[in-house]
Amino acid sequence: MLEELRIRDLGVITDAALPLGPGLSVVTGETGAGKTMVVTAVGLLLGARSDAGAVRSGAKSASAEAVLKLDPTHSAVERAREAGGEAEEFDGVAELLLARTVGADGRSRAYVGGRAAPVGVLAELGESLVVVHGQSDQIRLKSSTAQRHALDRFAGAPLAKALGEYQELYSHWKSIQSELETLRSEARERLREAESLEAALKEIDEVDPQPGEDETLKAEAVKLANVEELRLAAAAAHESLIAEEFGDAGDATTMVDAAKRTLEHVAEHDEELRSAAARLAEVGFLLNDIATELSSYQAALDTEGPERLSEIEERRAALAKLIRKYAPSIDEVLEWAVTARARLDELQDDSSRIESLDAEVASTEATLRKQAAAISKARIKAAKDLSARVSAELKALAMADATLVIEVDGTGPLGPWGTDEIAFLLQPHSGAPARPLGKGASGGELSRVMLAIEVVLAAVDPVPTFVFDEVDAGVGGRAAVEIGRRLAMLARHVQVLVVTHLPQVAAFADQHIRVTKTSVRGADGKTTTGFTSSDVQLLSDDERVKELARMLAGQEDSESAQAHAQELLDDAKLLPQRA
Repeated sequence: MLEELRIRDLGVITDAALPLGPGLSVVTGETGAGKTMVVTAVGLLLGARSDAGAVRSGAKSASAEAVLKLDPTHSAVERAREAGGEAEEFDGVAELLLARTVGADGRSRAYVGGRAAPVGVLAELGESLVVVHGQSDQIRLKSSTAQRHALDRFAGAPLAKALGEYQELYSHWKSIQSELETLRSEARERLREAESLEAALKEIDEVDPQPGEDETLKAEAVKLANVEELRLAAAAAHESLIAEEFGDAGDATTMVDAAKRTLEHVAEHDEELRSAAARLAEVGFLLNDIATELSSYQAALDTEGPERLSEIEERRAALAKLIRKYAPSIDEVLEWAVTARARLDELQDDSSRIESLDAEVASTEATLRKQAAAISKARIKAAKDLSARVSAELKALAMADATLVIEVDGTGPLGPWGTDEIAFLLQPHSGAPARPLGKGASGGELSRVMLAIEVVLAAVDPVPTFVFDEVDAGVGGRAAVEIGRRLAMLARHVQVLVVTHLPQVAAFADQHIRVTKTSVRGADGKTTTGFTSSDVQLLSDDERVKELARMLAGQEDSESAQAHAQELLDDAKLLPQRA
Protein backbone atom coordinates (compact mmCIF):
# COMPACT_ATOMS: atom_id res chain seq x y z
CA MET A 1 0.00 0.00 0.00
CA LEU A 2 0.96 3.66 -0.29
CA GLU A 3 2.45 4.79 3.01
CA GLU A 4 3.33 8.34 2.01
CA LEU A 5 2.97 10.61 -1.00
CA ARG A 6 5.19 13.69 -1.32
CA ILE A 7 4.58 16.44 -3.88
CA ARG A 8 6.82 19.39 -4.76
CA ASP A 9 6.07 22.30 -7.11
CA LEU A 10 3.20 20.52 -8.84
CA GLY A 11 0.39 22.89 -9.78
CA VAL A 12 -0.34 25.12 -6.78
CA ILE A 13 1.31 22.70 -4.32
CA THR A 14 4.74 23.94 -3.26
CA ASP A 15 5.75 21.14 -0.90
CA ALA A 16 3.34 18.68 0.66
CA ALA A 17 3.50 15.26 2.26
CA LEU A 18 0.40 13.06 2.47
CA PRO A 19 0.67 10.49 5.23
CA LEU A 20 -1.51 7.58 4.14
CA GLY A 21 -2.55 4.40 5.87
CA PRO A 22 -4.72 1.35 5.35
CA GLY A 23 -8.42 1.69 4.74
CA LEU A 24 -10.09 4.81 3.35
CA SER A 25 -8.25 8.11 3.01
CA VAL A 26 -10.06 11.19 1.71
CA VAL A 27 -8.65 14.43 0.35
CA THR A 28 -10.82 17.54 0.65
CA GLY A 29 -10.38 21.26 0.16
CA GLU A 30 -11.84 24.28 -1.55
CA THR A 31 -12.16 24.44 -5.30
CA GLY A 32 -8.80 25.34 -6.83
CA ALA A 33 -6.86 24.36 -3.72
CA GLY A 34 -5.03 21.63 -5.61
CA LYS A 35 -6.86 18.41 -4.67
CA THR A 36 -6.58 17.12 -8.23
CA MET A 37 -2.81 17.50 -8.06
CA VAL A 38 -2.85 14.51 -5.70
CA VAL A 39 -4.31 12.36 -8.47
CA THR A 40 -1.92 13.95 -10.98
CA ALA A 41 1.03 13.05 -8.75
CA VAL A 42 -0.13 9.44 -8.47
CA GLY A 43 -0.56 9.31 -12.24
CA LEU A 44 3.02 10.50 -12.77
CA LEU A 45 4.25 7.77 -10.45
CA LEU A 46 2.35 5.24 -12.55
CA GLY A 47 4.08 6.30 -15.76
CA ALA A 48 1.46 8.73 -17.07
CA ARG A 49 2.55 11.20 -19.73
CA SER A 50 4.22 14.26 -18.22
CA ASP A 51 3.05 17.82 -18.82
CA ALA A 52 5.40 20.75 -18.37
CA GLY A 53 2.33 22.93 -17.78
CA ALA A 54 1.79 21.18 -14.45
CA VAL A 55 5.10 22.52 -13.09
CA ARG A 56 4.51 25.32 -10.60
CA SER A 57 5.09 28.76 -12.09
CA GLY A 58 8.65 29.89 -11.41
CA ALA A 59 9.90 26.40 -10.45
CA LYS A 60 12.52 24.53 -12.45
CA SER A 61 10.79 21.19 -12.02
CA ALA A 62 8.01 19.33 -10.24
CA SER A 63 8.39 16.03 -8.44
CA ALA A 64 6.28 13.28 -6.93
CA GLU A 65 7.55 10.59 -4.58
CA ALA A 66 5.81 7.64 -3.01
CA VAL A 67 6.80 5.15 -0.35
CA LEU A 68 5.06 1.80 -0.75
CA LYS A 69 4.98 -1.08 1.70
CA LEU A 70 4.61 -4.45 0.02
CA ASP A 71 4.96 -8.13 0.65
CA PRO A 72 8.60 -9.06 -0.17
CA THR A 73 7.28 -11.66 -2.63
CA HIS A 74 5.15 -9.14 -4.57
CA SER A 75 5.89 -9.08 -8.30
CA ALA A 76 6.54 -5.32 -8.16
CA VAL A 77 9.44 -5.86 -5.75
CA GLU A 78 11.07 -8.35 -8.11
CA ARG A 79 10.50 -6.07 -11.12
CA ALA A 80 12.06 -3.13 -9.27
CA ARG A 81 15.15 -5.21 -8.54
CA GLU A 82 15.37 -6.27 -12.18
CA ALA A 83 15.42 -2.56 -13.05
CA GLY A 84 18.40 -2.08 -10.72
CA GLY A 85 16.48 -0.64 -7.76
CA GLU A 86 16.46 -1.76 -4.15
CA ALA A 87 13.57 -2.50 -1.82
CA GLU A 88 14.57 -2.43 1.84
CA GLU A 89 12.98 -5.03 4.10
CA PHE A 90 11.92 -4.39 7.69
CA ASP A 91 10.09 -6.95 9.83
CA GLY A 92 8.96 -8.97 6.81
CA VAL A 93 7.75 -5.91 4.83
CA ALA A 94 9.47 -4.51 1.73
CA GLU A 95 9.65 -0.73 1.39
CA LEU A 96 9.85 0.53 -2.18
CA LEU A 97 10.47 4.15 -3.21
CA LEU A 98 9.10 5.47 -6.51
CA ALA A 99 9.85 8.97 -7.81
CA ARG A 100 9.20 11.08 -10.90
CA THR A 101 10.41 14.54 -11.86
CA VAL A 102 9.07 16.77 -14.62
CA GLY A 103 11.16 19.74 -15.76
CA ALA A 104 9.76 23.07 -16.88
CA ASP A 105 11.27 22.18 -20.26
CA GLY A 106 9.09 19.06 -20.43
CA ARG A 107 11.84 16.53 -19.70
CA SER A 108 10.85 13.74 -17.36
CA ARG A 109 12.86 11.31 -15.26
CA ALA A 110 11.78 8.25 -13.30
CA TYR A 111 13.37 6.54 -10.30
CA VAL A 112 12.63 3.09 -8.91
CA GLY A 113 14.10 1.92 -5.63
CA GLY A 114 16.58 4.81 -5.61
CA ARG A 115 17.88 4.17 -9.14
CA ALA A 116 17.07 5.90 -12.42
CA ALA A 117 14.80 3.80 -14.64
CA PRO A 118 12.74 4.14 -17.83
CA VAL A 119 9.28 5.65 -17.32
CA GLY A 120 7.91 2.40 -18.77
CA VAL A 121 9.06 0.55 -15.65
CA LEU A 122 6.81 2.80 -13.53
CA ALA A 123 3.91 1.90 -15.83
CA GLU A 124 4.67 -1.82 -15.42
CA LEU A 125 4.79 -1.51 -11.64
CA GLY A 126 1.63 0.58 -11.58
CA GLU A 127 -0.43 -2.16 -13.23
CA SER A 128 -0.10 -4.32 -10.12
CA LEU A 129 0.04 -1.58 -7.47
CA VAL A 130 -2.45 1.23 -8.05
CA VAL A 131 -5.61 1.78 -10.07
CA VAL A 132 -6.70 5.36 -10.73
CA HIS A 133 -10.29 6.26 -11.58
CA GLY A 134 -10.46 9.92 -12.52
CA GLN A 135 -13.02 12.18 -14.13
CA SER A 136 -10.96 12.51 -17.30
CA ASP A 137 -9.31 9.11 -17.43
CA GLN A 138 -11.43 5.97 -17.40
CA ILE A 139 -9.30 4.02 -19.87
CA ARG A 140 -9.18 0.93 -17.69
CA LEU A 141 -12.96 0.75 -17.59
CA LYS A 142 -13.42 1.49 -21.29
CA SER A 143 -10.91 -1.11 -22.47
CA SER A 144 -12.51 -4.32 -23.73
CA THR A 145 -9.40 -6.16 -22.56
CA ALA A 146 -9.86 -4.83 -19.02
CA GLN A 147 -13.56 -5.68 -19.15
CA ARG A 148 -12.79 -9.26 -20.13
CA HIS A 149 -10.15 -9.45 -17.41
CA ALA A 150 -12.64 -8.15 -14.81
CA LEU A 151 -15.25 -10.70 -15.88
CA ASP A 152 -12.71 -13.54 -15.82
CA ARG A 153 -11.53 -12.48 -12.36
CA PHE A 154 -15.11 -12.59 -11.16
CA ALA A 155 -15.70 -16.03 -12.70
CA GLY A 156 -12.88 -17.36 -10.51
CA ALA A 157 -10.73 -20.50 -10.46
CA PRO A 158 -12.89 -22.85 -12.61
CA LEU A 159 -12.74 -20.47 -15.58
CA ALA A 160 -9.06 -19.76 -14.96
CA LYS A 161 -8.31 -23.49 -15.13
CA ALA A 162 -10.36 -23.99 -18.32
CA LEU A 163 -8.74 -20.93 -19.87
CA GLY A 164 -5.25 -22.18 -18.99
CA GLU A 165 -5.90 -25.53 -20.70
CA TYR A 166 -7.37 -23.74 -23.71
CA GLN A 167 -4.40 -21.38 -24.04
CA GLU A 168 -1.91 -24.25 -23.87
CA LEU A 169 -3.71 -26.06 -26.71
CA TYR A 170 -4.16 -22.77 -28.60
CA SER A 171 -0.41 -22.19 -28.51
CA HIS A 172 0.19 -25.66 -29.96
CA TRP A 173 -2.46 -25.05 -32.63
CA LYS A 174 -0.80 -21.80 -33.72
CA SER A 175 2.56 -23.56 -33.82
CA ILE A 176 1.43 -26.36 -36.13
CA GLN A 177 -0.51 -23.85 -38.25
CA SER A 178 2.68 -21.87 -38.70
CA GLU A 179 4.61 -24.99 -39.70
CA LEU A 180 1.91 -25.96 -42.19
CA GLU A 181 1.85 -22.48 -43.73
CA THR A 182 5.62 -22.53 -44.01
CA LEU A 183 5.59 -25.89 -45.77
CA ARG A 184 3.00 -24.71 -48.24
CA SER A 185 4.39 -21.25 -48.92
CA GLU A 186 7.92 -22.57 -49.35
CA ALA A 187 6.94 -25.65 -51.38
CA ARG A 188 8.68 -24.50 -54.57
CA GLU A 189 11.82 -23.41 -52.77
CA ARG A 190 11.92 -26.68 -50.84
CA LEU A 191 11.44 -28.66 -54.08
CA ARG A 192 14.34 -26.82 -55.69
CA GLU A 193 16.45 -27.43 -52.61
CA ALA A 194 15.59 -31.15 -52.70
CA GLU A 195 16.54 -31.42 -56.38
CA SER A 196 19.82 -29.62 -55.74
CA LEU A 197 20.69 -31.89 -52.81
CA GLU A 198 19.73 -34.98 -54.76
CA ALA A 199 22.04 -34.01 -57.65
CA ALA A 200 24.89 -33.22 -55.29
CA LEU A 201 24.57 -36.51 -53.41
CA LYS A 202 24.40 -38.42 -56.69
CA GLU A 203 27.63 -36.77 -57.82
CA ILE A 204 29.34 -37.61 -54.52
CA ASP A 205 28.06 -41.19 -54.56
CA GLU A 206 29.35 -41.72 -58.11
CA VAL A 207 32.84 -40.61 -57.11
CA ASP A 208 32.54 -42.62 -53.86
CA PRO A 209 35.35 -40.81 -51.98
CA GLN A 210 36.97 -42.56 -49.03
CA PRO A 211 38.06 -40.92 -45.77
CA GLY A 212 41.49 -39.29 -46.18
CA GLU A 213 41.73 -40.41 -49.81
CA ASP A 214 42.80 -36.99 -51.11
CA GLU A 215 45.87 -36.90 -48.84
CA THR A 216 46.78 -40.54 -49.59
CA LEU A 217 46.65 -39.98 -53.34
CA LYS A 218 48.65 -36.79 -53.05
CA ALA A 219 51.47 -38.67 -51.34
CA GLU A 220 51.38 -41.44 -53.96
CA ALA A 221 51.44 -38.93 -56.83
CA VAL A 222 54.53 -37.24 -55.40
CA LYS A 223 56.21 -40.65 -55.20
CA LEU A 224 55.41 -41.62 -58.78
CA ALA A 225 56.46 -38.25 -60.13
CA ASN A 226 59.98 -38.99 -58.81
CA VAL A 227 60.08 -42.73 -59.61
CA GLU A 228 63.37 -42.79 -61.54
CA GLU A 229 65.26 -40.96 -58.83
CA LEU A 230 63.75 -43.27 -56.24
CA ARG A 231 64.67 -46.37 -58.29
CA LEU A 232 68.32 -45.28 -58.66
CA ALA A 233 68.61 -44.51 -54.99
CA ALA A 234 67.12 -47.86 -54.00
CA ALA A 235 69.42 -49.73 -56.43
CA ALA A 236 72.50 -47.92 -55.15
CA ALA A 237 71.57 -48.63 -51.58
CA HIS A 238 70.93 -52.29 -52.39
CA GLU A 239 74.29 -52.56 -54.18
CA SER A 240 76.01 -51.10 -51.11
CA LEU A 241 74.40 -53.70 -48.94
CA ILE A 242 74.75 -56.74 -51.24
CA ALA A 243 76.99 -56.57 -54.29
CA GLU A 244 75.57 -57.95 -57.49
CA GLU A 245 78.92 -59.49 -58.56
CA PHE A 246 79.91 -62.59 -56.63
CA GLY A 247 83.11 -62.27 -54.66
CA ASP A 248 83.04 -58.50 -54.41
CA ALA A 249 84.09 -57.87 -50.84
CA GLY A 250 83.17 -54.15 -50.77
CA ASP A 251 79.48 -54.51 -49.87
CA ALA A 252 78.23 -53.98 -46.33
CA THR A 253 76.84 -57.45 -45.70
CA THR A 254 80.14 -59.13 -46.79
CA MET A 255 82.23 -56.83 -44.61
CA VAL A 256 79.98 -57.30 -41.58
CA ASP A 257 80.03 -61.07 -42.11
CA ALA A 258 83.85 -61.06 -42.33
CA ALA A 259 84.11 -59.06 -39.13
CA LYS A 260 81.74 -61.41 -37.37
CA ARG A 261 83.71 -64.53 -38.44
CA THR A 262 86.98 -62.99 -37.35
CA LEU A 263 85.66 -62.36 -33.86
CA GLU A 264 84.01 -65.77 -33.65
CA HIS A 265 87.50 -67.41 -34.00
CA VAL A 266 88.63 -65.85 -30.74
CA ALA A 267 85.24 -65.44 -29.01
CA GLU A 268 85.87 -68.43 -26.74
CA HIS A 269 88.76 -66.55 -25.13
CA ASP A 270 86.85 -63.33 -24.28
CA GLU A 271 83.20 -62.73 -23.37
CA GLU A 272 83.28 -59.14 -24.60
CA LEU A 273 84.33 -60.17 -28.11
CA ARG A 274 81.73 -62.97 -28.07
CA SER A 275 79.03 -60.33 -27.38
CA ALA A 276 80.34 -58.13 -30.20
CA ALA A 277 80.25 -61.08 -32.60
CA ALA A 278 76.62 -61.79 -31.66
CA ARG A 279 75.68 -58.17 -32.25
CA LEU A 280 77.40 -58.21 -35.66
CA ALA A 281 75.30 -61.26 -36.49
CA GLU A 282 72.17 -59.25 -35.68
CA VAL A 283 73.42 -56.39 -37.86
CA GLY A 284 73.95 -58.88 -40.67
CA PHE A 285 70.36 -60.13 -40.39
CA LEU A 286 69.09 -56.51 -40.34
CA LEU A 287 71.14 -55.57 -43.42
CA ASN A 288 69.78 -58.60 -45.26
CA ASP A 289 66.21 -57.61 -44.36
CA ILE A 290 66.75 -54.06 -45.60
CA ALA A 291 68.31 -55.35 -48.79
CA THR A 292 65.29 -57.59 -49.37
CA GLU A 293 62.89 -54.66 -48.81
CA LEU A 294 64.87 -52.47 -51.21
CA SER A 295 64.70 -55.22 -53.80
CA SER A 296 60.92 -55.49 -53.40
CA TYR A 297 60.64 -51.69 -53.54
CA GLN A 298 62.48 -51.62 -56.86
CA ALA A 299 60.25 -54.35 -58.24
CA ALA A 300 57.13 -52.42 -57.21
CA LEU A 301 58.43 -49.26 -58.82
CA ASP A 302 58.86 -51.15 -62.05
CA THR A 303 55.13 -52.08 -62.03
CA GLU A 304 53.89 -48.53 -61.00
CA GLY A 305 54.73 -46.77 -64.16
CA PRO A 306 53.18 -43.76 -65.94
CA GLU A 307 49.84 -45.57 -66.23
CA ARG A 308 49.37 -45.60 -62.46
CA LEU A 309 50.35 -41.93 -62.19
CA SER A 310 47.75 -41.08 -64.81
CA GLU A 311 45.08 -42.98 -62.90
CA ILE A 312 45.96 -41.15 -59.69
CA GLU A 313 45.81 -37.73 -61.31
CA GLU A 314 42.39 -38.51 -62.78
CA ARG A 315 41.12 -39.60 -59.38
CA ARG A 316 42.59 -36.54 -57.68
CA ALA A 317 40.87 -34.31 -60.25
CA ALA A 318 37.51 -35.93 -59.46
CA LEU A 319 38.07 -35.45 -55.72
CA ALA A 320 39.21 -31.86 -56.24
CA LYS A 321 35.94 -31.11 -58.03
CA LEU A 322 33.98 -32.30 -54.98
CA ILE A 323 36.18 -30.23 -52.70
CA ARG A 324 35.63 -27.10 -54.79
CA LYS A 325 31.86 -27.59 -54.65
CA TYR A 326 31.12 -28.84 -51.19
CA ALA A 327 33.88 -28.58 -48.54
CA PRO A 328 37.60 -27.88 -47.99
CA SER A 329 38.58 -31.56 -47.69
CA ILE A 330 37.26 -35.00 -48.58
CA ASP A 331 36.53 -35.79 -44.92
CA GLU A 332 34.41 -32.62 -44.72
CA VAL A 333 32.71 -33.48 -48.03
CA LEU A 334 31.66 -36.79 -46.47
CA GLU A 335 30.34 -34.96 -43.36
CA TRP A 336 28.38 -32.55 -45.59
CA ALA A 337 26.88 -35.51 -47.44
CA VAL A 338 25.58 -37.01 -44.20
CA THR A 339 23.88 -33.72 -43.26
CA ALA A 340 22.54 -33.22 -46.78
CA ARG A 341 21.08 -36.72 -46.85
CA ALA A 342 19.17 -36.10 -43.63
CA ARG A 343 17.87 -32.79 -45.00
CA LEU A 344 16.82 -34.48 -48.25
CA ASP A 345 14.87 -37.10 -46.32
CA GLU A 346 13.09 -34.27 -44.48
CA LEU A 347 12.27 -32.41 -47.70
CA GLN A 348 11.06 -35.53 -49.47
CA ASP A 349 8.67 -36.13 -46.55
CA ASP A 350 6.84 -32.82 -47.18
CA SER A 351 3.75 -34.33 -48.74
CA SER A 352 3.09 -36.76 -45.93
CA ARG A 353 3.97 -34.08 -43.34
CA ILE A 354 1.51 -31.62 -44.89
CA GLU A 355 -1.19 -34.26 -44.87
CA SER A 356 -0.47 -35.10 -41.24
CA LEU A 357 -0.42 -31.44 -40.18
CA ASP A 358 -3.68 -30.76 -42.02
CA ALA A 359 -5.37 -33.48 -40.03
CA GLU A 360 -3.80 -32.32 -36.74
CA VAL A 361 -4.79 -28.67 -37.34
CA ALA A 362 -8.40 -29.67 -38.04
CA SER A 363 -8.57 -31.99 -35.03
CA THR A 364 -7.01 -29.42 -32.69
CA GLU A 365 -9.32 -26.68 -33.95
CA ALA A 366 -12.35 -28.83 -33.25
CA THR A 367 -11.15 -29.41 -29.69
CA LEU A 368 -10.43 -25.70 -29.24
CA ARG A 369 -13.92 -24.76 -30.36
CA LYS A 370 -15.42 -27.13 -27.80
CA GLN A 371 -13.25 -25.63 -25.09
CA ALA A 372 -14.05 -22.08 -26.26
CA ALA A 373 -17.77 -22.88 -26.14
CA ALA A 374 -17.39 -24.10 -22.55
CA ILE A 375 -15.48 -20.92 -21.67
CA SER A 376 -18.21 -18.80 -23.28
CA LYS A 377 -20.84 -20.63 -21.27
CA ALA A 378 -18.94 -19.96 -18.04
CA ARG A 379 -18.49 -16.29 -18.96
CA ILE A 380 -22.18 -15.85 -19.80
CA LYS A 381 -23.11 -17.27 -16.41
CA ALA A 382 -20.58 -15.06 -14.63
CA ALA A 383 -21.72 -12.02 -16.68
CA LYS A 384 -25.32 -12.42 -15.49
CA ASP A 385 -24.22 -12.65 -11.88
CA LEU A 386 -21.76 -9.74 -12.11
CA SER A 387 -24.30 -7.60 -13.97
CA ALA A 388 -26.94 -8.21 -11.30
CA ARG A 389 -24.57 -7.43 -8.43
CA VAL A 390 -23.14 -4.28 -10.02
CA SER A 391 -26.61 -3.07 -11.00
CA ALA A 392 -27.71 -3.49 -7.39
CA GLU A 393 -24.76 -1.36 -6.29
CA LEU A 394 -25.60 1.31 -8.87
CA LYS A 395 -29.08 1.74 -7.42
CA ALA A 396 -27.49 2.89 -4.19
CA LEU A 397 -25.08 5.20 -6.02
CA ALA A 398 -27.69 7.66 -7.32
CA MET A 399 -28.17 5.59 -10.48
CA ALA A 400 -31.37 3.89 -9.39
CA ASP A 401 -32.64 3.03 -12.86
CA ALA A 402 -29.27 2.16 -14.35
CA THR A 403 -28.27 -1.36 -15.29
CA LEU A 404 -24.88 -2.72 -16.22
CA VAL A 405 -25.31 -4.96 -19.25
CA ILE A 406 -22.47 -7.38 -19.99
CA GLU A 407 -22.55 -8.84 -23.47
CA VAL A 408 -20.62 -12.00 -24.29
CA ASP A 409 -20.42 -12.59 -28.03
CA GLY A 410 -18.89 -16.00 -28.67
CA THR A 411 -19.07 -15.89 -32.47
CA GLY A 412 -15.62 -14.39 -32.97
CA PRO A 413 -12.58 -16.18 -34.34
CA LEU A 414 -10.42 -18.35 -32.14
CA GLY A 415 -8.01 -16.19 -30.17
CA PRO A 416 -5.75 -16.58 -27.14
CA TRP A 417 -8.70 -15.81 -24.83
CA GLY A 418 -11.32 -17.87 -26.66
CA THR A 419 -13.87 -16.63 -29.17
CA ASP A 420 -15.62 -14.11 -26.93
CA GLU A 421 -15.93 -10.38 -27.41
CA ILE A 422 -16.81 -8.81 -24.06
CA ALA A 423 -18.64 -5.48 -23.83
CA PHE A 424 -19.73 -3.62 -20.69
CA LEU A 425 -22.74 -1.45 -21.54
CA LEU A 426 -24.66 1.01 -19.40
CA GLN A 427 -28.42 1.21 -19.71
CA PRO A 428 -29.45 4.44 -17.93
CA HIS A 429 -33.09 3.29 -17.60
CA SER A 430 -35.29 0.48 -18.82
CA GLY A 431 -36.53 2.27 -21.91
CA ALA A 432 -33.13 3.43 -23.13
CA PRO A 433 -30.71 1.41 -25.25
CA ALA A 434 -27.58 0.09 -23.59
CA ARG A 435 -24.50 1.93 -24.80
CA PRO A 436 -20.76 1.33 -24.36
CA LEU A 437 -19.46 2.88 -21.17
CA GLY A 438 -17.15 5.24 -23.01
CA LYS A 439 -20.06 6.68 -25.02
CA GLY A 440 -23.08 6.41 -22.79
CA ALA A 441 -21.76 7.59 -19.43
CA SER A 442 -20.36 10.81 -18.03
CA GLY A 443 -17.12 10.94 -16.10
CA GLY A 444 -18.95 10.83 -12.77
CA GLU A 445 -21.12 7.92 -13.90
CA LEU A 446 -18.06 6.05 -15.09
CA SER A 447 -16.42 6.55 -11.70
CA ARG A 448 -19.49 5.23 -9.93
CA VAL A 449 -19.81 2.26 -12.27
CA MET A 450 -16.15 1.48 -11.67
CA LEU A 451 -16.67 1.83 -7.94
CA ALA A 452 -19.60 -0.57 -8.08
CA ILE A 453 -17.55 -3.09 -10.07
CA GLU A 454 -14.56 -2.80 -7.75
CA VAL A 455 -16.76 -3.25 -4.67
CA VAL A 456 -18.07 -6.50 -6.16
CA LEU A 457 -14.60 -7.67 -7.27
CA ALA A 458 -12.73 -6.42 -4.20
CA ALA A 459 -12.36 -9.86 -2.65
CA VAL A 460 -11.05 -11.39 -5.90
CA ASP A 461 -7.34 -10.69 -6.38
CA PRO A 462 -7.53 -6.95 -5.75
CA VAL A 463 -4.93 -4.33 -6.65
CA PRO A 464 -3.48 -3.01 -3.34
CA THR A 465 -4.48 0.64 -3.85
CA PHE A 466 -7.38 2.42 -5.56
CA VAL A 467 -7.55 6.15 -6.24
CA PHE A 468 -10.91 7.79 -7.06
CA ASP A 469 -11.14 11.40 -8.25
CA GLU A 470 -14.56 13.05 -7.81
CA VAL A 471 -16.36 9.70 -7.83
CA ASP A 472 -19.28 11.56 -6.23
CA ALA A 473 -19.67 14.20 -8.93
CA GLY A 474 -23.28 15.20 -9.52
CA VAL A 475 -24.78 13.48 -6.49
CA GLY A 476 -25.76 14.47 -2.97
CA GLY A 477 -27.94 13.58 -0.05
CA ARG A 478 -28.60 9.91 0.58
CA ALA A 479 -26.79 8.85 -2.60
CA ALA A 480 -23.65 10.55 -1.33
CA VAL A 481 -23.90 8.58 1.92
CA GLU A 482 -24.18 5.34 -0.05
CA ILE A 483 -21.13 6.23 -2.13
CA GLY A 484 -19.18 6.77 1.06
CA ARG A 485 -20.49 3.51 2.48
CA ARG A 486 -19.37 1.57 -0.58
CA LEU A 487 -15.96 3.19 -0.60
CA ALA A 488 -15.62 2.06 2.99
CA MET A 489 -16.72 -1.44 1.98
CA LEU A 490 -14.02 -1.50 -0.72
CA ALA A 491 -11.50 -0.25 1.82
CA ARG A 492 -12.07 -3.40 3.89
CA HIS A 493 -9.99 -5.26 1.31
CA VAL A 494 -7.71 -2.62 -0.20
CA GLN A 495 -6.31 0.84 0.41
CA VAL A 496 -8.59 3.53 -1.04
CA LEU A 497 -7.71 7.18 -1.66
CA VAL A 498 -10.61 9.47 -2.64
CA VAL A 499 -10.64 13.11 -3.73
CA THR A 500 -14.10 14.37 -2.79
CA HIS A 501 -16.16 17.49 -2.24
CA LEU A 502 -18.97 15.74 -0.34
CA PRO A 503 -18.98 15.64 3.47
CA GLN A 504 -21.15 12.50 3.38
CA VAL A 505 -18.29 10.67 1.67
CA ALA A 506 -15.53 12.25 3.76
CA ALA A 507 -17.27 11.15 6.98
CA PHE A 508 -16.37 7.52 6.25
CA ALA A 509 -12.62 8.17 6.11
CA ASP A 510 -10.00 6.48 8.25
CA GLN A 511 -7.63 9.33 7.38
CA HIS A 512 -8.86 12.80 6.40
CA ILE A 513 -6.41 15.02 4.51
CA ARG A 514 -7.18 18.66 3.80
CA VAL A 515 -5.61 20.76 1.06
CA THR A 516 -5.64 24.48 1.89
CA LYS A 517 -4.90 27.37 -0.46
CA THR A 518 -2.97 30.47 0.54
CA SER A 519 -2.77 33.60 -1.59
CA VAL A 520 0.24 35.86 -1.04
CA ARG A 521 -0.18 39.45 -2.21
CA GLY A 522 2.51 41.37 -4.04
CA ALA A 523 4.20 44.52 -2.85
CA ASP A 524 1.43 46.61 -4.34
CA GLY A 525 -1.15 44.73 -2.30
CA LYS A 526 -2.71 43.01 -5.29
CA THR A 527 -3.10 39.27 -5.42
CA THR A 528 -2.29 39.10 -9.13
CA THR A 529 1.31 40.15 -8.56
CA GLY A 530 1.81 37.61 -5.78
CA PHE A 531 1.36 33.83 -5.88
CA THR A 532 -0.92 31.08 -4.65
CA SER A 533 0.27 27.98 -2.84
CA SER A 534 -1.37 25.03 -1.16
CA ASP A 535 -0.56 23.03 1.93
CA VAL A 536 -1.63 19.54 3.00
CA GLN A 537 -2.65 18.59 6.51
CA LEU A 538 -3.75 15.35 8.19
CA LEU A 539 -6.75 16.31 10.33
CA SER A 540 -7.42 15.38 13.94
CA ASP A 541 -10.92 14.41 15.07
CA ASP A 542 -11.77 18.00 16.04
CA GLU A 543 -10.35 19.35 12.83
CA ARG A 544 -12.42 16.83 10.86
CA VAL A 545 -15.59 18.20 12.43
CA LYS A 546 -14.68 21.73 11.35
CA GLU A 547 -13.74 20.63 7.84
CA LEU A 548 -17.02 18.72 7.41
CA ALA A 549 -18.89 21.78 8.73
CA ARG A 550 -17.15 23.89 6.08
CA MET A 551 -18.08 21.39 3.40
CA LEU A 552 -21.70 21.30 4.62
CA ALA A 553 -22.41 24.98 5.11
CA GLY A 554 -19.30 26.90 4.26
CA GLN A 555 -19.07 27.89 7.94
CA GLU A 556 -16.61 25.78 9.87
CA ASP A 557 -17.29 27.66 13.14
CA SER A 558 -21.06 27.29 12.95
CA GLU A 559 -22.33 25.24 15.91
CA SER A 560 -25.23 23.83 13.93
CA ALA A 561 -22.96 22.90 11.03
CA GLN A 562 -20.51 21.26 13.43
CA ALA A 563 -23.37 19.35 15.06
CA HIS A 564 -24.46 18.08 11.65
CA ALA A 565 -20.86 17.17 10.85
CA GLN A 566 -20.53 15.21 14.09
CA GLU A 567 -23.76 13.40 13.27
CA LEU A 568 -22.34 12.37 9.88
CA LEU A 569 -19.22 11.03 11.60
CA ASP A 570 -21.25 9.12 14.18
CA ASP A 571 -23.48 7.57 11.51
CA ALA A 572 -20.44 6.52 9.47
CA LYS A 573 -19.00 4.68 12.47
CA LEU A 574 -22.01 2.36 12.47
CA LEU A 575 -20.45 0.60 9.46
CA PRO A 576 -17.37 -1.38 10.58
CA GLN A 577 -14.36 -0.04 8.68
CA ARG A 578 -12.56 -3.38 8.72
CA ALA A 579 -13.74 -6.82 7.73
